[in-house]
Order: sequence, then C-alpha cells, then structure tokens
Amino acid sequence: MARLFIAIELPDEIKETLSSFCCDLPGVRWVPTDQIHLTLRFLGDVQPQETARLNEALAAIAFAPFPLTVQGVGHFPPHGQPRVLWIGLEESHPLLELQQRIEKAVTGVGIVPEERRFSPHITIARIKENASAAVKLFEAKHRPLSFPPFTVNDFVLFSSVLTPNGATHRREATFRSQS
Repeated sequence: MARLFIAIELPDEIKETLSSFCCDLPGVRWVPTDQIHLTLRFLGDVQPQETARLNEALAAIAFAPFPLTVQGVGHFPPHGQPRVLWIGLEESHPLLELQQRIEKAVTGVGIVPEERRFSPHITIARIKENASAAVKLFEAKHRPLSFPPFTVNDFVLFSSVLTPNGATHRREATFRSQS
C-alpha cells in the first residue's frame, strides 16, 4: 500500500524564492524546498491494484497547458490558531477544471470522494505552537508577494513516506498536457 497524492510541481525559481522566506518564526516547521508543490488531490493509502487503475485513469485526462500565477500569503484555518502557512494563487479556471477532472478520475477507480472544497494553495510551513502574532507579521510583510505566471504542462502522482523528520516524496508518474 502506498500513500499517494497528485500535485503540480513549481518552477525551481519559485521554490527557491519561497524557501528564502524561512525565518525564525517560533514553532514553525518549514517545508523543504524540494517538496514545495501545489496539491491537487491527497489520496492517502492506496492498494497496488488501485494504483494501476489510477495511473490509467489519470493518463486519460486531456488538458491544454495553462498559465498559473503564484501570489499572496495566508494561513489555515482562517480563524483561530494558525496551523498551516500558505502561498496563494491567482484564480484559474483551467486549474479548477483540471482538479475536477482528477477528482472524477480518482473516484472513478473507487477512491473515496473528497468532501472538502478544493482550495488551491502552496503549503510552505506547518505551525506547531502558538505563533499567531509572528504569523500576522509574516503575512503583512509578504502579502504583496507575486510571481510572473508559469505554464503548467503536467501534473504528477507522488508517493509520500512519513518519517520522524517529516514526509519524503517520490515521483511515481507524470501526466503531460496535450500541447
């Protein structure tokens, strides 16, 4: 059984810039640069026979390349004690369409539907302690953050192994757009 998720990888320049934001916020664990991504669907533990069907279903998804703009900063939950620090994205209909096609594909192979509404974001840190004041300062400083658009040409099926030092991710398959 493999713990799987589907994501869009970001250009190295964006990941490197985001990783440079790592600062001394108390009780915050930053996502390693090589693991910064945009999750389209977390699948959890998937049986090997489901994984083969999943690969076929994902390979059948047709989509054209589309631009995506990374901008803004925030945290989850939006009210109360922050637990996740994230970077946002400009609204993108092609991104939402791709995510909906992925959702249809994964439920079509028997994976339980996602109950939560898709909220596109890039997790950059997990907050373990009460750091509300520091998070507010960080958000105020980086709120105007914006990058030039990049083109999404593919999405990736990753496996994730949990370790005492955090998760490690491995690319299992890449699904390319129809240019």
